[in-house]
Amino acid sequence: MIHAAHQHQEPEGGALADAARVALQDAGEQWTPMRAQVFDVLASFAKPASAYDLAEHLSRAQGRRIAANSIYRILDLFVAANVAQRVESQNAYVANVHPGCRHDCIFLVCDQCGAADHVDDDKIASSIRHAAEGSGFAPTRPVIEVRGTCQRCRERT
Repeated sequence: MIHAAHQHQEPEGGALADAARVALQDAGEQWTPMRAQVFDVLASFAKPASAYDLAEHLSRAQGRRIAANSIYRILDLFVAANVAQRVESQNAYVANVHPGCRHDCIFLVCDQCGAADHVDDDKIASSIRHAAEGSGFAPTRPVIEVRGTCQRCRERT
């Protein structure tokens, strides 16, 4: 993760799941066992994961079929509560590593390995919101994604 404009704590493991639970409960939602399992699996992925990726993983782990539609509903709830973020260009999701901090992220999406890191830059996000508002548009959630090649893949070539 790259942080350009502000710093925040990024919990890991159980502390991250606890932060996600608090964020979801603060949004007025329940932290059910299924939601906890979906979050844990999502947080374990090194790259953005689709609902189908998560459903497949959970189905194997539980020995029963988990429908992707159920996962989509949970992921939509997670995004609304700032527990997960959607990488639009990949139709995939990442666990929000700082669910207590709301801001617009700039995703850096690698075309070679599929990784998606993010930059937290409030100045850029504010400029984009301001430009939209200056055009009479009311932005709700700017989606900023930069496609290219990550440093890891560039170093391998």
